[in-house]
Amino acid sequence: MTACGGRAGRITLDGVAQDTRGKRDALVEGKTAPPVGSAGGGTRGAGGTSGTSRVRPSLGGGVPAQERELGPQGRQTVKKLLEAGLAEFNERGFQTVRVDDVVRRAKTSHGTFYLYFSSKDDLFRTLLRDALHDMEIITGDFPVVTRNDAGRGALRAWVGQFFDTYAAHAPVLRILTSADDVNEEVYGEGLQVMFRVAEAMTQGMTAAAAAGVAAAAGAAGAAGPGGLDQANAVPAHAELTAVACLMMLERINYLLSVDVGLPRDEMVDRLSAIIYAAFHLT
Repeated sequence: MTACGGRAGRITLDGVAQDTRGKRDALVEGKTAPPVGSAGGGTRGAGGTSGTSRVRPSLGGGVPAQERELGPQGRQTVKKLLEAGLAEFNERGFQTVRVDDVVRRAKTSHGTFYLYFSSKDDLFRTLLRDALHDMEIITGDFPVVTRNDAGRGALRAWVGQFFDTYAAHAPVLRILTSADDVNEEVYGEGLQVMFRVAEAMTQGMTAAAAAGVAAAAGAAGAAGPGGLDQANAVPAHAELTAVACLMMLERINYLLSVDVGLPRDEMVDRLSAIIYAAFHLT
């Protein structure tokens, strides 16, 4: 999910970088403001309290279930199978889990399983919908990080939100990072979401600094430098900096999810400080 090479090399950062620079330039020129609930808005705060975070797309079931409307009992059955699948994936990984294992844990039958899911892969992909949904929420919650205590606090709150989201979906996200375990399409979906997280980080970490440089240049009656990077406000390769920071976030959370004894709150503090410094905000 965080890799940019190997088979993931077909998906590049070029489009993300171009789009991010365009959005940042629009902010600097005053053409737009950070929209509420989007990257730079930060109005929902840690925990994604907008209400959408409680929606579970997976409760609609897999491919067979999509062909009909599920009632309360059907949704309850789907929930039971999803919980059993998540527990099996957590204990065994992806490759060794069988449908037999899932139905045994869920205390149901193969016939019932296939009413709602076409295969083990379909079950995993349904669980993945929840994980990617919640990752999209925290993408939209990334704040504009200013060069002051409020900016540092907003960034730390978001990093804590990332930790909580990863923990809620750790078995699925761990499997997704092991690219060989899932098919190309599923891996690509996860990678695209992570690129959008990196885009939001780039925009949120650079918008305030870039706007400040532009305002200072305007007050001086000058057009400003040809590139905002020359003013040391924005790192020269902000998009790659964001990807590197996101890789650190993902790896630390991976280690926490497999019970490596890292202090959670201290890691949130350290990673927030590293990201803040990486974008020249210290």
